[in-house]
Amino acid sequence: MRVGFLQTVPEFGEKERNLERVAELLEGVSADLLVLPELFSTGYLFTDSKELEALAEPFPGGPTSQFLAEIAARHDIALVAGVLEKEGSRYFNSAVAVEPGGSLEVYQKVHLFREEKRWFVPGTRFKIARLKDVAVGLMICFDWFFPESARVLSLMGAQILCHPSNLVLPHCQRAMVTRCLENRVFAITANRAGMELRGGNHMAFTGASQITSRAGEVLLQGPDEGEGLGVVDIDPQQALDKRLTPENDLFLDRNPECYKILTDVSHGRAVS
Repeated sequence: MRVGFLQTVPEFGEKERNLERVAELLEGVSADLLVLPELFSTGYLFTDSKELEALAEPFPGGPTSQFLAEIAARHDIALVAGVLEKEGSRYFNSAVAVEPGGSLEVYQKVHLFREEKRWFVPGTRFKIARLKDVAVGLMICFDWFFPESARVLSLMGAQILCHPSNLVLPHCQRAMVTRCLENRVFAITANRAGMELRGGNHMAFTGASQITSRAGEVLLQGPDEGEGLGVVDIDPQQALDKRLTPENDLFLDRNPECYKILTDVSHGRAVS
């Protein structure tokens, strides 16, 4: 399977221009699966609810859905992209998975970062999409900080973790090496680059999009700054083999009885 990332530098609020730039960058691309950054068409730093109202769309049904479906069909490629979703009066930081035939799955980000909590409703479950006959686990940016995200998706059968991102914290790219090692899955982190300065807030995005193997190898990494398109060949069937040694299977050796604290909400609360 030929998989890759598209690293972009979106301009805030310039949805049409951002979509046109993605179409230009993908001209002539040859791949089976490609991941785009978080909020790739809108930008990230919102200053008021009016901006969300102006830029958000239902999925499916809006112009960004149509754009992604057209790109997928034109290049015979499956796409995962981070989008601003509107559902009634609620807004979600979401990822959509689009097949060349037009089918679309939506994942709503579970772990919200900083002011995202002001604008978005958190999602309530992780999502697997079937793309090109491969099980793809959907996660977004700050989900990387929670090892449960990758583990849950892997237990659900994910062979590849698709990870649209707007990363500003250090360490994610290195952490994804561990996520892949501890779950024996592949991962594609598609990060954006550039900066946004809006409403007194400033964010510098780290680029360095990355494709990581089930053995924790960095197969390909994008530039720290600017746009980048990277594609490699992988065998996602390898992610179905969870053996570490002839005597050890990563999932069969788990002991869930010892992990109950993970779902006990009384633990981990801040002490006042």
